[in-house]
Amino acid sequence: MDCNPRRLTASSPSNNPEDDSALPLSGLQHLAFCPRQWALIHLEQVWVENAKTAEGRLLHERADLPGASRRGGVRTLRGMWLRSDRLQLTGRADIVEFRPEPYPVEYKRGKSKPTDCDLVQLCAQALCLEEMLNTAIPNGAIFYGDPRRRLEVAFSPELRARTESLAANMHQLYRARQTPPAQPGPHCKNCSLVHVCLPDATAQPDTAARWVARQVHSLGQEV
Repeated sequence: MDCNPRRLTASSPSNNPEDDSALPLSGLQHLAFCPRQWALIHLEQVWVENAKTAEGRLLHERADLPGASRRGGVRTLRGMWLRSDRLQLTGRADIVEFRPEPYPVEYKRGKSKPTDCDLVQLCAQALCLEEMLNTAIPNGAIFYGDPRRRLEVAFSPELRARTESLAANMHQLYRARQTPPAQPGPHCKNCSLVHVCLPDATAQPDTAARWVARQVHSLGQEV
C-alpha cells in the first residue's frame, strides 16, 4: 500500500479480499459502553434515532465528508478509510492530520464520558494507521461538541492493550452470535436503545425475576 499521505485516498476502502472478516472499528465504542448495546446494533441490526444520535450523525456527516485540505504545514484528510489486518478492523476516520506524523481526530457531539469508550475508538484508529503507514503514533484527539474543544489522548500501553482486548472480544461475540444479557446501570439512561433493550427485564435471571415480580405486583394493585 502506498503510504505517502499525498497519495492516500480519503474515500476508498481496501480491496483486500479479507475485508469480509473485518469488523467496524466503531463497534469498539459500543462494546466498551455496553456489550448488549453492541450486540443489538451489530448482531440484531437494531437502531433507534433520538435527538442526541441525530445530532451526532449530522456532526459526523460534516466531519468525515471525504476530502483534503492544507493549512500551514498540516495536511488534513477527511473520511479516510482505515484497516488493520492484525486486529481485523476497518472503518473511517473523521479526520487525520499529517503534521507530518499522522494525528487522528474523532468528533463527538456531547461531553467527554466517564468511561473509556471514546478513547478505545480513537486508539483503534491509531493502531490501524500505524499498521498502514508503518509508523508510530503517540497521540490523537477527540473533539467534543460540548465545550467545543479538543481533548488530547495519549496512546499509552494500557490503552493499546485495552483496545486490542476489546477487538478480540468483539470478534468472539460476533462469531458466537449471542446477545449478552443487560447490565443495568446509570449508563442506560443515556442509551437510545433503552426501550428496546429493556435492561431491567433482560438482565441476569435473578434481576429479571425481580422485575417480573414488580410488574405482577403493580398489576395486582391496579385491579
